Amino acid sequence: MNSITIKDALSRFDECWSPRILADVNGQHIKLAKLSGGFHWHAHSDADEMFLVVEGVLDMEFRDKTVELREGDMLVVPRGVEHRPVAKPECSVLLVETAGVVNTGDGDETEQSTSGTWLD
Repeated sequence: MNSITIKDALSRFDECWSPRILADVNGQHIKLAKLSGGFHWHAHSDADEMFLVVEGVLDMEFRDKTVELREGDMLVVPRGVEHRPVAKPECSVLLVETAGVVNTGDGDETEQSTSGTWLD
């Protein structure tokens, strides 16, 4: 059991849209990710997804609205809801997702198809 300093963990990687797993809690992965620009539209039919903005600003686009998240803001995207994260211009987020959830959603996407790698 060791504590994790979020800012220190963020300094250990530079890649955007490549989540790093910090911990496993009851089958949920706690992840950190750096985001820049927009991701593609996607949904997760079997899992909710939680975003907590650590640094920067994130727009979460839905088909009918956009929710702006600033540092310290959190949003849960319910399972099955199509969404598209857009970082302005770059941000860092803490994610909580069911272990094994692919960040591209349910589609057969090849780009950005990782579910996350463990932070070294």
